[in-house]
Amino acid sequence: MRFLIPTAILAGLLVSCSSEDDTTASGGLPSSASDAVATYSDIVAATYQDTAQTAGDLDTAAHALVSSPSEATLSAARQAWLGAREPYLQSEVFRFYQGPIDDTEGMINAWPLDEAYIDYVDDADDAGIINDTDATIDAASLMSLNEQGGEENIATGFHAIEFLLWGQDHSDTGPGDRSFNDYTSGAGATAPNGDRRGLYLTTTTGLLKSQLGELVAAWAPGQDNYRKEIEGVAPKEAFRRILQGMIVLSGFETGGERLQTALDSGSQEDEHSCFSDNTHRDMVQDIQGIKNVWEGHYHRLDGSMVSGVGIGAVIAEVDADLAAQVGDKIDASLALARALKPPFDQEIALDNAEGRARVEALVVSLREQEKLIEQVFRKLELDIPVVD
Repeated sequence: MRFLIPTAILAGLLVSCSSEDDTTASGGLPSSASDAVATYSDIVAATYQDTAQTAGDLDTAAHALVSSPSEATLSAARQAWLGAREPYLQSEVFRFYQGPIDDTEGMINAWPLDEAYIDYVDDADDAGIINDTDATIDAASLMSLNEQGGEENIATGFHAIEFLLWGQDHSDTGPGDRSFNDYTSGAGATAPNGDRRGLYLTTTTGLLKSQLGELVAAWAPGQDNYRKEIEGVAPKEAFRRILQGMIVLSGFETGGERLQTALDSGSQEDEHSCFSDNTHRDMVQDIQGIKNVWEGHYHRLDGSMVSGVGIGAVIAEVDADLAAQVGDKIDASLALARALKPPFDQEIALDNAEGRARVEALVVSLREQEKLIEQVFRKLELDIPVVD
């Protein structure tokens, strides 16, 4: 679900607790804080570069599917989608503080998604934008239709593409099974408007590629962009933004919206990547992103590593015991996420006590992680974010 805060609260979150040392070079933090902010910027830039690259691969695979629909091209497009999710999920820790991603996230990764807003579903074979032949399919139109009339009216982004590649998930043991013939015409077609479906798919993958490219530009070094802004504010303010991304992703978003909600309902409709059954990876990579920021390391897709002073190393100079607790808890949460057994919809099933216990353990760990990061906010005399 897209993160929403009332405007008045969001404006208040942009200001840290006022204090005299906010105007000093280090903002009341150890001198290593500036190095940590620079490392953070390097990690953000590299993560978005990898994400944009894999989104480009996805766009290429989508065009190949539409040009020549087959089991092979559909499988390749699905694999490209899964590949693009890996770095993107690690980037979600860069959200929630009105950085560049928060301007476009609703078009990149919004969920849950009403499938019937896009295409046919079980009880309506003429549903959606695709089957409304009067509806224009281009980037501008789909952007304008995104969330038009309701938050679940998602028209663009990863989950729209996911639905177009997998279709509805009717299986207890696997993902959706949309046929490649949904993209064909004539006697072999399994659904009408295959040409419009193909246009919709390539339009959304192209839009995703473009929007992720904008994030790369926003964090490029040596430019008059957001990176220059965050590296130019007092380190204490930069830390407030960085830590806000960590705390909201830990508790409200991953622990709450994505896990607790699904656990409470036991419904497949409440899992994050429900069409592809990739939800377990969503949890792992979101926490991995938090670990990257805390430790100051990011392993790139090409095998290289971005490395420097992590946020945790700076906090350790302020309170070594607290920093150790946060680091240990992040590791524990990551281990619990890796222990989830796919498919996630079976982990949360009401008759699966063992699976639900694994999910619950992760929720508890993430809430504890949230509380520990709250202690970091207090230690630095920063306002703790308030999320409705």
